[in-house]
Amino acid sequence: MTSINKADHKIIDEMEATAARLVEAKQEIGKVIFGQETVIDLTLTAILGGGHALLVGAPGLAKTKLAMTLGTVLGLAEKRIQFTPDLMPADILGAEILDESDSGKRAFRFVPGPVFCQLLMADEINRASPRTQSALLQAMQEHHITVAGVRHDLPSPFHVLATQNPIEQEGTYPLPEAQLDRFLLEIDIAYPDLESERKMLFATTGTKEETAAALFTRQELMAAQNLVRLIPVGESVVDAILKLVRLARPGKDADDFINESVVWGPGPRASQSLMLGVRAKALLDGRLAPSVDDVLELANPVLRHRMALSFSARADGHTIDSVVDYLKQQIS
Repeated sequence: MTSINKADHKIIDEMEATAARLVEAKQEIGKVIFGQETVIDLTLTAILGGGHALLVGAPGLAKTKLAMTLGTVLGLAEKRIQFTPDLMPADILGAEILDESDSGKRAFRFVPGPVFCQLLMADEINRASPRTQSALLQAMQEHHITVAGVRHDLPSPFHVLATQNPIEQEGTYPLPEAQLDRFLLEIDIAYPDLESERKMLFATTGTKEETAAALFTRQELMAAQNLVRLIPVGESVVDAILKLVRLARPGKDADDFINESVVWGPGPRASQSLMLGVRAKALLDGRLAPSVDDVLELANPVLRHRMALSFSARADGHTIDSVVDYLKQQIS
C-alpha cells in the first residue's frame, strides 16, 4: 500500500509540475499570438491528447504563425505544406528515385517528403485534390506511410495542424468524412477583440517582433502526453461523454429533433476524442481530474466536424453548433 501511495504522489507531483510549465508555454505563445487564448488552449489540448487539429478561420488570423510558434515552444521539428490543386501525393509523402552508383549498379532510394516531421502545418488543406488529401489519412491515423509497398515510420510524436478558409470555397475540395474524423478537434478562429488588436498593431509593425522561446523538448512533451492518459476520469464524466455522443446519432436513442435534423452523427472516435480532450484540458488547467463542464466546453470542437445536417434543418436556419448546443442542454 505504501509503494502505491508513493507512486501516486510521484504522478501527482509530475502533473503539477507539468501544469505549471504548460502555463508558461501558453504565456510564451501569447507573446506572439494576440487575442486567441481559447484557440491556444484548444490547440494545446489537441496536441496533449496526442491528436490533430483543424483550424478554421478567415485569412490573416495567424493560423500559420500559431503552428510555427507551437513548434518552437514545444520543441517539435515542424514543416509546412501549402496545399494547391496541383499538389501530388508524392509531394507530401516522398518518392523512390533511381540511383546509379559509380560501378553502374542501379537501385531505388526513398527520398522522404515533408510529412516526416513532428508537427506538420497543412495550409489550406481543402485546396488539394481528394487524391492528395487522402495521402495524409494513413499518416494521421497510423503514424506511418507506405510507398511502393514499403512501410516508413514517421517521427514521434506526429501531429497535423491543418487550416481551412471558411469564406472562399471556389476551387476547393471538401475533406471526406473519414479524414475529418481523424482530427481530434475542429477549432474555429474568430477575430481578436479591440484591445488585443491594438496590442498586435504595435507589436508587429515596429522594428523588432517578439519571438517565442523553446520551453519543452520532444521527450518532455511525450512525457506530458503520457501523463494525460494517466489522469482518472470519474463515472459522471464518462456518462456525460457517452450520453452526448450517442444522443447525437439519429436512431432509437435520439429524440425527434435530432432524427429530423441530423443525417449522420459522430462515431466512437468522437467519444475517444472527448475522453482524451477532457483529460488534456484538466492537465492544462492544473486540475487532477476532468469535470462535466470540460465535456460541455469541448463538445463543439469535437462534434462539429463529425456530424451532417439535413437539408430541412439547414433551411430552418440550424447549424451544427446550434444542434450541439441543444445536445449539451440534455446533459447539463
